[in-house]
Amino acid sequence: MAVIPSRVLRALEAFNSAHPWSHNAHYHPWLLRQLPRRFGRALDVGCGSGDLVRLLAARSAGGVEGIDSDPQIIAQARELTPPGVSGVSGVSGVSGVPAVFAVVDARAGIPAGPYDVITCVAALHHLPFTETLTRFRGQLAPGGTLVVVGCAREADAVDDALGLLSIPLNLAMGWVKNRGRRAVSRPVAMTAVIRPPEMTFAEVRREAIRVLPRVRSRRRLFWRYTLVWRAPLA
Repeated sequence: MAVIPSRVLRALEAFNSAHPWSHNAHYHPWLLRQLPRRFGRALDVGCGSGDLVRLLAARSAGGVEGIDSDPQIIAQARELTPPGVSGVSGVSGVSGVPAVFAVVDARAGIPAGPYDVITCVAALHHLPFTETLTRFRGQLAPGGTLVVVGCAREADAVDDALGLLSIPLNLAMGWVKNRGRRAVSRPVAMTAVIRPPEMTFAEVRREAIRVLPRVRSRRRLFWRYTLVWRAPLA
């Protein structure tokens, strides 16, 4: 693995603290492109402050459930969600489709499906990997879509190359998104508890293929990987 000098890491951390931006939210537009334009019931696992739930609600005809194990972040998600997204129609651009948030520890299970869409962004490495993917598979409706944006431990030359490429891009994105100004505080979505991933991408891919035949897996910039899987129609 490439070794970055500690002084460079400290400088990067200082810059990122002054110009924060969410790597997870960066992938929301990509994630939405993996889904049908309209779908029924949806579940977002590890929803954090609810940014993705609110985006999914604009496409859902059956309601969206966001779950997270952190009561404080769920309280923030409820506060940030406009009334129209929680079932009261009349808000411009919102159809009144319910968006419900609940404190749920996904390690013990997830709400019963079936779901047409299940999403999980930067949360799978907090959970038992194989068991959680198996639960997702079991709760997807026939033809439903699972999309995971995950974090993996860097372990090989490809990881090193993507990591090194991500550093200048990360700095540029932070500068542009903050318009060159120092941020007063981090976005709410970045206040959740974080944990370093233990599995490498190779391990993730190997186990994902075993649980989800024909899953599409790919390493991404900004220290992320993606999984996309569609449940068989029958």
